Amino acid sequence: MVASKRRRVGSSGTGAFTRVRRLPELARYDLQVIHEILDAATHCHIAHIVEGRPVATPTLHWRIDDRVYWHGSVASRMLKATGAGAEVCLTATVFDGWVLARSAFNHTANYRSVMCFGRPEVIADPAGKTRVLRRFADQRFPGRWDRLRPVTRKELGATVVLSLPLGKASAKVRVGPPDDPARDRDWPVWAGVIPLTQRAGPPVADSGLAAGLEPPVLAARARASSR
Repeated sequence: MVASKRRRVGSSGTGAFTRVRRLPELARYDLQVIHEILDAATHCHIAHIVEGRPVATPTLHWRIDDRVYWHGSVASRMLKATGAGAEVCLTATVFDGWVLARSAFNHTANYRSVMCFGRPEVIADPAGKTRVLRRFADQRFPGRWDRLRPVTRKELGATVVLSLPLGKASAKVRVGPPDDPARDRDWPVWAGVIPLTQRAGPPVADSGLAAGLEPPVLAARARASSR
C-alpha cells in the first residue's frame, strides 16, 4: 500500500522535510492513520535541543482532534525549552513483531510509527488546562476524573501542558512476512513473523483501600494499544 504522492483531503501537510525518504513505500500521510497510531502508542519521545545539546525525552501523550498533547513539571528543562517556542520532533511507535528472514540483511520488524514536527503551544488558561487533562485521564479510564479528588490551583500551576498541531506529520507502517529475494527462498532456515503484543495484567490494589472500591476499566482505545 504505497501512499499517494498528492496531498489529499484529510492528510497532514507533507513538506519536503516531513516526507518519508527511507522506504517511502511504507509511508502514510492520511491523518486518520496518524491519529490511530498516536492513539495506540502507550508513550512517545520528544526530541529537542537543551542548552545546545540534543535530548529525547520519553513521556505520555494524548490526542484531541488534530493535536497531540503532553504535560510535565514547570521545572522540566524540556518543557522550559519547548514552552519558549523551540521546535520539537515528537515520535511514537507501536512495535508489532519481529520479521525473521533467510538472511541477516533482510531481518526487520513490523511496526507503526509517527513523526510530528513543529513548535508546541502552551496551554496557559487554567480552565483549558483542566479540560485537556481531564480528557487525558478519561481517554484511558472513562469516568475516572469525576471520582478523583479535585485538582488544586497549586497543582495546576505546577503543571505545564503543551500541544502540537498535526499539520506536519508522517507515518510509516510495516506489515507482513519477510521480503526475501528469490535466490534465498530455498535456504534451509526458519523464516516468518513472531508477533509481539502488550497486555494489561490484573489490577493490583494499593494498601489501605476501603472495601468495595472497584478498579477502573481500561478504555477500549487503551486496550487496543495492548493487543
